[in-house]
Amino acid sequence: MPPSESISAFLSALADALEVEESTLTPDTSFDAIDWDSLAVISAIALIDEQFGVMIPGQDISECKSMKDLLSLIESRISN
Repeated sequence: MPPSESISAFLSALADALEVEESTLTPDTSFDAIDWDSLAVISAIALIDEQFGVMIPGQDISECKSMKDLLSLIESRISN
């Protein structure tokens, strides 16, 4: 996974974008537990590009079921 400080900053920014409490988003958060919709995917795409410098297609993000899946996806793109 990306470094913990990067994860924390990403989760904090994503919580802000989704207008949820920061404590709501953890690596163990299931997308079923939050309002994860197309707007959330677009927000995630923008934040991933801004914070990690990689572009991930919305289709790939939509296949994720949890924050852990999303963080693993980010890690796989950073590593390439």
